[in-house]
Amino acid sequence: MNKEITFEDLGFRDYKQVWEYQEERFQEILDIKIQNRRKGNGLPTPNYFLFVEHPHVYTLGKSGDLTNLLVSEQQLSERGAKFYKINRGGDITYHGPGQVVGYPILDLDNFFTDIHKYLRFLEEMVILTLEDYGLQAARSKGETGVWLDVGTSKARKICAMGVRASRWVTMHGFALNVNTDLSYFDLMIPCGIQDKGVTSLSRELGRHVPMSEVKTRLKTHFEDLFQVGASEKQAPQ
Repeated sequence: MNKEITFEDLGFRDYKQVWEYQEERFQEILDIKIQNRRKGNGLPTPNYFLFVEHPHVYTLGKSGDLTNLLVSEQQLSERGAKFYKINRGGDITYHGPGQVVGYPILDLDNFFTDIHKYLRFLEEMVILTLEDYGLQAARSKGETGVWLDVGTSKARKICAMGVRASRWVTMHGFALNVNTDLSYFDLMIPCGIQDKGVTSLSRELGRHVPMSEVKTRLKTHFEDLFQVGASEKQAPQ
């Protein structure tokens, strides 16, 4: 059982490039698990956590509804945005500058084999990070992610989540709005939820928030919740 996680900050990267990099790490872990099962090798499986910031892009999960995208792909292109149908759970999501995106690629056999617990831990990591900034965030029943003013007419989403898992190996993850241009959410129905708004850390605090500071806080809470060791790795070129 290997509880060490390699953290990589990929900086500002194209979505498809990072998706392919995720798939490589994901398959690396799966290959080791398959080999261990066939040959009884007992080799340790690695764990990764990727931080990244994407150019404007909209992604639709495998169970998502394309009608939740309110404009054509041509109109997205005119706004400098791309669109991809991808293999995570969840509906439509926006990624863009000023948003901290995290992709944990973990072998949950190293931690616990419970996807619901995994998602709740990711949500708790974000809730604790927002608490560091004096914001009281919470979960919304039946709606994955992190919200403010849950149960009121002012309920608004600050962090979206969507994951994929196979043989207890995870990929994809979360997107926390930090200094995000929220006007891009007007082009879709976020996560297919029509009656709630979206917000960002900077909007709530009334100031710009350093992205590196938020990543450090997220990493600290993740390590505490998952009780892991950690190592840093230089981002691939």
